[in-house]
Amino acid sequence: MTATISTTPPVRTFLGDTFELTNVESVKPFYDNLVERPIDTLEEFRKFLKDRSELESYLSENFAWRYIKMTCDTTDKEVKAHFDQFVTEIQPELANYDDTLNKKTLESPFLDILTSEGDDAEAFNITFRGIKKATEIFRTENISLFTEVQNLSSEYQGTVGVMTVEIDGHTKTLQQAGVFLENADRAIREMAYRKIQERRIQDRDKLDEVFNKLKTVRHQIALNAGFENFRDYSFASLKRFDYTPKDCFDFHEAVAETIVPILNQLAEERKATLALDSLRPWDKGVDVKGRPALHPFNGGEDLLNKTIDCFNFLDPFLGECLTLMKQMGRLDLESRVGKAPGGYNYPLEETGFPFIFMNASSLMRDVITLLHEGGHAVHSIVTKDLALNTFRNFPSEVAELASMSMELITMDYWHVYFDNEEELRRAKIQHLEDILSTLPWVATVDKFQHWIYENPTHTTEERTQAWLRIYEQFADSITDWSGLETFKSSMWHRQLHIFELPFYYIEYGIAQLGAIGVWKNYKENPQKGLEGYLNALKLGYTKPMASVYNAANIPFDFSKEHIASLMAFLQGELNALKN
Repeated sequence: MTATISTTPPVRTFLGDTFELTNVESVKPFYDNLVERPIDTLEEFRKFLKDRSELESYLSENFAWRYIKMTCDTTDKEVKAHFDQFVTEIQPELANYDDTLNKKTLESPFLDILTSEGDDAEAFNITFRGIKKATEIFRTENISLFTEVQNLSSEYQGTVGVMTVEIDGHTKTLQQAGVFLENADRAIREMAYRKIQERRIQDRDKLDEVFNKLKTVRHQIALNAGFENFRDYSFASLKRFDYTPKDCFDFHEAVAETIVPILNQLAEERKATLALDSLRPWDKGVDVKGRPALHPFNGGEDLLNKTIDCFNFLDPFLGECLTLMKQMGRLDLESRVGKAPGGYNYPLEETGFPFIFMNASSLMRDVITLLHEGGHAVHSIVTKDLALNTFRNFPSEVAELASMSMELITMDYWHVYFDNEEELRRAKIQHLEDILSTLPWVATVDKFQHWIYENPTHTTEERTQAWLRIYEQFADSITDWSGLETFKSSMWHRQLHIFELPFYYIEYGIAQLGAIGVWKNYKENPQKGLEGYLNALKLGYTKPMASVYNAANIPFDFSKEHIASLMAFLQGELNALKN
């Protein structure tokens, strides 16, 4: 794909290029304009939708920068106050406006024309069904509860963002300490593992308390909106039109039946190769032949430059995407004290070029993270010129297809990270084995959340026992957890999605299956496979989810039979690398 990517942001025809959000009063005149504006023609209706899109894109990017700056330094009180201003003062005031504009949109006599005529009729159908669902579940009394949820999520970030341990006289973030889990010396691995877990346990009660508040508030949000539980509310608010909770349960069952046996086989092989009497959690990341941990880059700058090279080998357009983001200062890659955990690609809806945030600590998984977030970034960039923000706000099952596929279709060019063939082969094996473990973890987290919100009055102890039951269903039965039960019981605390993005996790499983299909297509025909991948991304959310997957020449299917066929392909690729 060859194209010149424009970095010029669109001209603000509604807000004006000098507008700057200072407080809620500064933006209210634009909302009042939209609310009071007469719409007597189809063109006026289109202009109304375009102006609303411009306003919402500006506000989305304004909030995004506040969030980005806060996660880059959770200790900066001024940055935190700037973020809190949006959450507590601006966002709640705008929620009623959004509901009013949604109703005005749905009441327009021109709605039927947009959804039945023209090349964008299907895109408008998708947009308007989302607006209709948002209107159905909106409740004024939930506005303050959403603010409370946001504040509790920030409390979680602040708690985990400052977690550190002392190793060899140096202060390490938990991400940095994770490097030692790949050390060939088993005693060092155990030391690092115990230090990391003991540090997490120090705040176990605090995090349980935060989550108890979260699940109570979320349940009340669901009740206010007329739902029996927050799970059912979430499916509506996430606009899951393409699958149901039962489909998730089928996915859980399929993963347990088709992939857990593979996990047991891999764990037995690891235990035998390491010649261990007992396979412990700190033995899961080390190289089985005792070789030192892979060291694919030196610092964030090197990681970025090598990833740009990798993207360039796949397609120069992809390399240009990251190069432009580098020039624009849209990346913060290295782990440090005070930085929030995790990694993300945050779309910046007005300017079109997103921001990549992560916590690199020199591990191979950091390479995967940047490839993953780079896939999201490409997705943001190829859809930045779509007419409305709703066309660019694709569902997570599509967004994660973009990122997870990028992890796999770049594998032929991972030589940029390694000087010798043996390390390259190790990296590929490690990643494919990680995929095999990712799908059961997705099933674990998703099933756990279903239990949490189907049982909203549960106690902390009941939740712990439910976690252990569900974890055992999807974990290998070879790893020895004796004496580590306390660590095991609160493993879910590390999964920020459970705290901050409830039910946003099954998407990873669905998209991982799609990504394996994209990779299979690419292996069979690189040009056609890449073309299908990019064609799917460029659609944004102008087509139903299944149509987006079909554009990539893959089925939207996570049945047991389909999963089994994909696992057979994956195992074949893995065996070819090992032999």
